[in-house]
Order: sequence, then structure tokens, then C-alpha cells
Amino acid sequence: MVKALIIILGIGWLLGQLIRYFLRSKLAKFAQQVSEAAKEQQQAQQRNTNPKNGNVHVDHIPDNFKAKRSKEIKGGDYVDYEEVKE
Repeated sequence: MVKALIIILGIGWLLGQLIRYFLRSKLAKFAQQVSEAAKEQQQAQQRNTNPKNGNVHVDHIPDNFKAKRSKEIKGGDYVDYEEVKE
């Protein structure tokens, strides 16, 4: 009975150590992948924010912006106002 208990505890301890080792290695690999993805994203963002020739290229203008832009007031009357302080 005591031998069986010692064997079960030994196997449990060994499995715990193996699981801990594999989890650490998987987490380290995942952290490295996240770090590499962040570096790539930062490099891509830096390339996109600094155009080489100084021109800006717009890929897409949203439809709602076009509709809003056409409805804007082109001009108007000047209204003089006076600020009242209490």
C-alpha cells in the first residue's frame, strides 16, 4: 500500500514537472511570436508614416465623407456678436 502511494506521488510529481516544462516552453515561444509581430507592425507603421517623396497616397475615401462634403455650406453671412461676461 505504501509503495503504491509513493509510486502514485512520484508519477504525479513527474507529470507536474513535465507539464510545467512544456507550458514554459510554449509560453516563451508565444511571447517571442508576439514580440516579432509587434516589431513587424512597428516597422510597417514607420514605413507608412514617412513617405519618401513627401506625397501622401489615399487608398480609399469613405462614401459618408463624400456625402457630407457635398452638403457643407460654401459660404454665408457674417454675424457680428458681442461676448457678454457676467
